[in-house]
Amino acid sequence: MAPDGAGRLGGRFTTLWAASTTSALGSGVATISAPLLVASRTNDPLIVSAASAVAWLPWLLFALPGGVLVDRVDRRRLMILIDWVRVAAMTVLATAIVAGQASIALLYAVLFVVNTGEVVFRSASQAMIPSVVPRERLERANAWLYGGFTLMQGMIAGPLGGFLFLVTASSPFFLNAGTYVASAVLLGMIAGTYRSSPRPPAGTTDQAPPRRSVRAEMVEGFGWLAHQRVLRTMAILIGLLNLTLTAATAVLVLLARDRLHLGSVGYGLLFTCMAVGGILGSVVGDHLIRWVTATWTIRIGLLIEAGMHLTLAASRSAYVVGLALFAFGVHGTLWGIVGSSLRQRLTPSHMLGRTGSTTLFIAVAGNCAGALLGGVVADRFGLTAPYWVGFVVAVMVSAATWRVFDRATVAQAYAQSPDTPAAAPAAAGAQVGRAEAAVHADTVEL
Repeated sequence: MAPDGAGRLGGRFTTLWAASTTSALGSGVATISAPLLVASRTNDPLIVSAASAVAWLPWLLFALPGGVLVDRVDRRRLMILIDWVRVAAMTVLATAIVAGQASIALLYAVLFVVNTGEVVFRSASQAMIPSVVPRERLERANAWLYGGFTLMQGMIAGPLGGFLFLVTASSPFFLNAGTYVASAVLLGMIAGTYRSSPRPPAGTTDQAPPRRSVRAEMVEGFGWLAHQRVLRTMAILIGLLNLTLTAATAVLVLLARDRLHLGSVGYGLLFTCMAVGGILGSVVGDHLIRWVTATWTIRIGLLIEAGMHLTLAASRSAYVVGLALFAFGVHGTLWGIVGSSLRQRLTPSHMLGRTGSTTLFIAVAGNCAGALLGGVVADRFGLTAPYWVGFVVAVMVSAATWRVFDRATVAQAYAQSPDTPAAAPAAAGAQVGRAEAAVHADTVEL
């Protein structure tokens, strides 16, 4: 179903939304099926867990250079190329499974290729949105993108991937290849050119700047982000909160079993509560953000984050925990909408890829560190310790950053155009504030 209000968002966005949502379904099915395939061939927990490590590694290796690539080339054509590469990789894996020749090493290689593509694809998609959506409709557009992603990966992909794997081990991967084909075809239907407009050098008006090294452009992107007060604050926030969130979810299965007395179905329903909250947030997100303002969306979100950790640490009621996770799902989507929209409003076209990828890199680094931290803290200090740590961190960052997100700063951010001289890096230190947030999960994204 196309987004409501597609006429106002435009046909190009509707097609981009359909491509992204279809791709998300296939990626989600493969994410569920990959560990099932490994587990069907070995009982070694290290080999099984290595599949997740291989899937995460490209996010750390290629997020930053991927942002440079997004800012150098036509973003739509780059996404189409990535989709066709992923079609080839998934088809090879699925065919090898049918032929009985699929090794764990081949699966690891395909996961690495596909997730490398996902890193760049996601950055390109976010950077492309301001070119296909009117500025005043960015919140609504991002709400639909987050809603489609959450619905497909959070609710449909899990049971569908498990069912298809039971039918035949190859079918989830053939489906994934098919969704990438559909995505590539849909993207090919979007008219126009989506290459960023390079910023000319100082003292010139139309001369393109000379091509620099990837490292120099990565440094420029990081430096631009670092000089934006609210943008810098939010990037650090995302890293810290992703660290505590992933630490919390890493041991949630033990909390569900030992304190909430839930079985495997009940444990899965906890994540369903989070996904349902995320979908609700995407449906009402743009209206709710206009009502409470972006400032209070950010501030209330920090309080919800602290409340979720406190609930998980103190409550023994599965219903109370489920409600807390539902509220967290709503908050996660709202933060994603506000953050993505503000980044797209405030970042010059030639910096969109690098700014988004730098924030993504910080977020994923928090995820990776949190996955290790959760087990270490729980083992040393008790099962609820990661949640108490998460609560303390959320309270501390709320207190430390509360005044950063004042109404005047965020209102100015909404009013200002990213491609005015005031938004250029040379004047970055003089800006009152920028804002950025990344959904935990893009995480986990959630």
